[in-house]
Amino acid sequence: MSRRDRLKGLFDDTAQELAAANYEEPSSRGSAGPVRTMALTLGRMEEESRALQEALLSGERIVELDPDLIDSSFVRDRLADQPLDLEDELVQSIADNGQEVPILVRRHPEDGERYQIAYGHRRLQAIKLLKRKVQAIVRQLDDTDVVIAQGIENSARRNLSYIERAVFALTLELKGFERPVIMKALSTDKTELSKLLSVAKAIPAEIVRSVGAAPGIGRRKWMALAQDWNGTTAARLAKLIASDGFRAEESDRRFELLVAELARKEAKPEPTEYDWKPKSGGKIAGRIRSAGNSFTIALKTGDAPDFGAYISRRLDELYEAYQAGKLQAGE
Repeated sequence: MSRRDRLKGLFDDTAQELAAANYEEPSSRGSAGPVRTMALTLGRMEEESRALQEALLSGERIVELDPDLIDSSFVRDRLADQPLDLEDELVQSIADNGQEVPILVRRHPEDGERYQIAYGHRRLQAIKLLKRKVQAIVRQLDDTDVVIAQGIENSARRNLSYIERAVFALTLELKGFERPVIMKALSTDKTELSKLLSVAKAIPAEIVRSVGAAPGIGRRKWMALAQDWNGTTAARLAKLIASDGFRAEESDRRFELLVAELARKEAKPEPTEYDWKPKSGGKIAGRIRSAGNSFTIALKTGDAPDFGAYISRRLDELYEAYQAGKLQAGE
């Protein structure tokens, strides 16, 4: 294969793989979301292919680099690394046939002696395993170019899961990228991007990291979880996500366990009720009742009105003393 053909293949060889891409779950209401995503992705691939062919005509060269001089992108797009091993199909292919498609890198913006990868992360991993030099195109790229190149790679090779797309979108927004750039990086439209961002903002990052990529869990389930999220949800899940049993499960199963825990109705404790009288005696008695989140004291007989007023005037003082006691106890 000629150098020109290999360089052209950097993006052209992904078109057939994109035909199977589908970011949404099947729905009885039709597949408008996947169709829109497919159209955007294919259009972007065609645009990038044209740009690459122009680069060929301008004499852009493939060079050999030491893989150890190449750093990861400045923005993560996956929740967890998925390392290759020597038995992986890509590693075997490069071992048998050589590296047929170069990676795309730029000079590291903070270290002129190093590089930063934009496209070809898995090929770089494979070549590191094989302890070979990597063939690369070194191009002047700004941060936006790198982000879009990562989006092309994910669309073409190994789709991000729905929650990874959502987190990637939020990460880019927090880094100051405009929404048109994020839409291009994720091959999506304005409506779908808003949904992705709403999910990533609603569900705490700690919960997302605990669940993981959940490749089998699509948009509808994550959106349903985001819509049901509230301030007390995380507290209910703390014990679950910290358990060894939860961590031992596959990512999709962890999501299911999380949803099941939220759906479970907590058993309400039985109310307790008893009478109170002062140990020193006196013209007063009380009935105390504790039930779930409520606690009542009902006073009666002679001193009840005056004692009740006395307690009421000191409620702030009593509550401050209660809170100070909790702090001292380390609760």
